[in-house]
Parts: sequence; C-alpha cells; structure tokens
Amino acid sequence: MEVKITDNNLAFVFPGQGSQAVGMLAGLAESHPEVEATFGSASEVLGYDLWDLVRHGPAERLNQTVHTQPAMLAAGVAAWRVWCGQTQARPGWLAGHSLGEYTALVCAGAMDFQAAVLLVAERARLMQEAVPADVGAMAAILGLDDAEVVEVCARASGDGEIVTAANFNDPKQIVIAGHKAAVMRAVDLAKEAGAKRAVVLPVSVPSHCPLMQAAAERFAATLEATAIVPPTLAVVHNVDVATHPEPAAIRAALARQLHGAVRWADSIRHMSQQGVDRFVECGPGKVLAGLNKRIVPEAKTENLFDPASLAKALELAP
Repeated sequence: MEVKITDNNLAFVFPGQGSQAVGMLAGLAESHPEVEATFGSASEVLGYDLWDLVRHGPAERLNQTVHTQPAMLAAGVAAWRVWCGQTQARPGWLAGHSLGEYTALVCAGAMDFQAAVLLVAERARLMQEAVPADVGAMAAILGLDDAEVVEVCARASGDGEIVTAANFNDPKQIVIAGHKAAVMRAVDLAKEAGAKRAVVLPVSVPSHCPLMQAAAERFAATLEATAIVPPTLAVVHNVDVATHPEPAAIRAALARQLHGAVRWADSIRHMSQQGVDRFVECGPGKVLAGLNKRIVPEAKTENLFDPASLAKALELAP
C-alpha cells in the first residue's frame, strides 16, 4: 500500500453557494468516473437525479437553495476524490466557505458523504423557511474595511430591524445581511462612507445573520442526530477560525455558522501564518481563488474543476 503524504504547506478550500452552474464538472466527469459516482451516491439519498439536474438544469431549479447545497457538496467531494485518485499527496489544511465547510469535513473524514448530503439538504430547507419572502436581504460592500462596515450596519439597524456583517470575504469585500429595509439603509450609508460599490445581491435567504437564529436552533437537533467523528485533517471553521477535533465542538461550530459571520479572510490568513503557501480551490468556479489573491497575494492558488485545472493543481503536490 502506498503511503499518503501530508503536506502542511498545502491547503484545500471548498466553495459554497453561488459557484454552481449547469454543466459544472462535465469535463472532469468524462475521464474520471468517480465524479458521476459521487453524484449518484447523493441521488440515492435525495430521491432525485442530482447529476441530471447538474448536467441539464434548468438553472432556476439548480439555483434553488434546497438543490444548490447538495449539488455543491457533491461537486466538491467529487473533485477531491479525483485528486485523491491521482496523487498520494494530501493537504495539511482544509476550509470551506459557508456551505463549503461541510465539504471540507467530509473530505477530512469527519462525516459520511451521504449523511452530509441529507444534512445540507435539511440546512437549506430550514434556512429557506426561517425568513418569509421579501423580509430579508443581503448586499455586498466593496471598498470599506471591516470596522467601517460594522459601523455602517450599526447605524442602519433600529426600530426592530437589524443588519450585520455576514461574510468577511477579503480586506475590502464584505457581505451584509438582515432585514431588507435595514440592508437598504446600510447600502446608502456605505455609499456615503466612500464604498466603491454597494449592491443588493439576488438571494432569497439572509444567511449568517441573527435572522437565522431560529433555524440554527432547529438545525442543532439534526446535527445531534448526525454521526461526526474527529477529522483526520485540520479543518478551519468559519465562525471562530479554529480547528476542532471533538465532534461536539464541530456540531457547535456548524450551528453557530448559520447565524454567525463567515470569517473567510481571517481563515486564509490563519492558514498562511501556519506556513501554507499553496492553495487549491476544489470545486466549481474561481471565487475563492480571486479572494486569495487579495488576502494572501504572495501565495499560489490553483483551481480544480476540469482536466486542465487538475493538471495545474497537481503541480502543487510535493
């Protein structure tokens, strides 16, 4: 048996909702049967053909939260399995943006894949039900630093309406979430404060803010019923930029993530400070690679979603 090589200077990061697209991983699936097999495994527990939805759409159905979350989980795990089939090299660190954290935990051996598929499907359902349509909103603020956005949100909140920072994505890109009216006020205040851009996002669920508190409490029961074991690789969690070997702490971090901010920039900086100088964005799209260029411009980042990107990513292996 070949010995796996853990490279503590290499990290894998997994994208979340928003990176999905009809046809994703099609090129990789042509030469790597584990892609379609992974989606087939997800389909078994979901009760519908997830691979067919990803291949053919329609985009409107794929973009529904309840379908997007299992699809992105399966896509990240499939790409990881392709990597593992090509090399004995394993990253010393894993992290995932929001939903991508579940992918990281599956790839670290902390969760069974099919159990995680059911878990994120329930997460999506609870998130969708938590806030009535047109009550919540999210917006992206570009060009202000963390403290400025936090101040804008504090000024925009009031009269029972709240808005908070939801995703600290990079030094000058922060997503806010909360009640729609408060988000709109924050957008105006951000522009007045000198933001380069402040735009409402086309999403129906105000993720990672206190409006998800009730969903998190309900989700905690589902987490308790899901088997979780200590991960075999270090997973950096969104809410506290920490690794948790204990299953109870992992469950607590996942529940908090629903209503707490995603500290993505801090997570990437933390791994860089531990010596990581190479990152692979494992799964569809290039969102996280773009963020990395602004968070740790000195690091090397490759993608892994098609045959060409796989070949380049493998060059990072020891």
